[in-house]
Amino acid sequence: MPNRRALVAALAFGLAVAAAPLGAFAQENAEGKLPVVASFSILGDFVRQVGGDRVSLTTLVGPDGDAHVYSPTPADAKAMAAAKLILVNGLHFEGWLPRLVKSSGTKATLAEATKGITPLEADDQDGNGKGGHAHAHGHDDPHAWQSVANAKIYVANIRDALSAADPAGKASYEVNATAYLAELDKLEGEVKAAVTRIPAERRKAITTHDAFGYFVKAYGIAFVAPQRVSTEAEASAKDVARIIRQVKAQKIPAVFLENVTNPRLVEQIARESGAKVGGRLYSDALSAESGPAGTYIRMMKHNISEIEKALTAGPA
Repeated sequence: MPNRRALVAALAFGLAVAAAPLGAFAQENAEGKLPVVASFSILGDFVRQVGGDRVSLTTLVGPDGDAHVYSPTPADAKAMAAAKLILVNGLHFEGWLPRLVKSSGTKATLAEATKGITPLEADDQDGNGKGGHAHAHGHDDPHAWQSVANAKIYVANIRDALSAADPAGKASYEVNATAYLAELDKLEGEVKAAVTRIPAERRKAITTHDAFGYFVKAYGIAFVAPQRVSTEAEASAKDVARIIRQVKAQKIPAVFLENVTNPRLVEQIARESGAKVGGRLYSDALSAESGPAGTYIRMMKHNISEIEKALTAGPA
């Protein structure tokens, strides 16, 4: 019976895809723009910065969306079918993507923005290669954008992918990428400067899931999380109890909410450990444009500002 239900669902999805209107995509192509799909909001912002007016962009997982547990829609499949280039994070971040690619029948080039990045092992926040927990994403931590140095690699890969898909726009993509990379250089300096203002013994905090391993390695603030690198599985009571003991023993100053996760776990840890809630961090998705993290640069500035305020505000 489960197999029959799965077959019916797959057929329904396929019929919905076939019935979805093509008008919007045809109009975009008629305007001469390169039709591009980005898998999630942070990647979409990178594409906007580099692609500029030459690109017609569809972002699948939008602001405050959780790509770990996303369910594609027929409109997503239609956008994939109409695209010439599909940009994804890779490192097993988009577990739903292979099925979507197959169902859409897309002929687009698929490019991984993390190409050339040395991945951390899941649960290996110190970068020491000792992570060992199995999880839905595979062995590598996919949250590579949390290091600004890695974000520069994303941008270079996106520049090259856009140039290959649209050779006539290569000069424009190179100019845009160069300007944006300079902004990222400035951002990296600001993040590092903020970290130096936090006392070394207070550079530790709690978040909901392990989205900050690359941030830890790059900037030296230790994060502990009850959930692993994916939000697909709930933390066990044993994990939560262990972290509460750790907060008390190590005098961890603050716990942080995340925009893509349920705050219940963090609030429980704060309540039972005595740590303060330090604010909301943006981990796997941007905010809406009108929010505090509407672009990647604004997201990183918001996060480091919240971290600095919480970890320098006095005794936990």
